[in-house]
Amino acid sequence: MGQISQFLPFILMFVVIYLFMIVPQQKKAKKEKEFESSLKVGDKIVTKSGFHGKIAELAETTVVIETMSGKLKMEKSAISLDMSAALNKKA
Repeated sequence: MGQISQFLPFILMFVVIYLFMIVPQQKKAKKEKEFESSLKVGDKIVTKSGFHGKIAELAETTVVIETMSGKLKMEKSAISLDMSAALNKKA
């Protein structure tokens, strides 16, 4: 019993770290993956670097967005879930 009580604080620390850090990160990654797969031509988006635009073309991992200054080819992972949702909520 003495050895188990010695490791109990470390086990509890691991459980707390898992619940408060790892699980929410996995949920967010799953949401972003679903968001990337639900994108379609014509959606208004905001990239993580701040570019606003509309999706002109979609490929498996890339997207071409149409901005005021022309067309840009970017990775789908560069599109921000939070900022795009806020943009579409306003409109």
